[in-house]
Amino acid sequence: MNETIRKFGYPDTLIGETEHWVILLRPAQVTLGSLVVAAKSDQQAFGALPTEFHADLAEVTRRVEAMLTQAIDYQRINWLMLMMVDPHVHFHVLPRYEGERIRNDLTLSDAGWPGPPDLKSAIALSESQRADFIGWHGDLWAATT
Repeated sequence: MNETIRKFGYPDTLIGETEHWVILLRPAQVTLGSLVVAAKSDQQAFGALPTEFHADLAEVTRRVEAMLTQAIDYQRINWLMLMMVDPHVHFHVLPRYEGERIRNDLTLSDAGWPGPPDLKSAIALSESQRADFIGWHGDLWAATT
């Protein structure tokens, strides 16, 4: 796995994977259910990924959006490719919603709604919250096959 994938906590944050992509829990939650979807590649340009990565991304997109619909009941979804600090191909996937979403002891509002996401409002998860989210999302990911 590349350095960007490891920076986002792999393997401890792994929710699921396909042949060419990993789905990771974003350690700092901008909105409830924030993820990182990263290519299993050393490429640093989206267009440089081989065709099979792009074909596989269609399946990843379908499954991630189905998983987050069940988990979060979002109103919109943002797939942000922000490769300024972490150079390998990856997306920050942010379910967007008006109001709050709650999971156990964590309540998160979408601080940027209805405008651009407020990345600085992200909340770091505790170890127990992270384990809960990974199990929750992992079960939903497995059910999307």
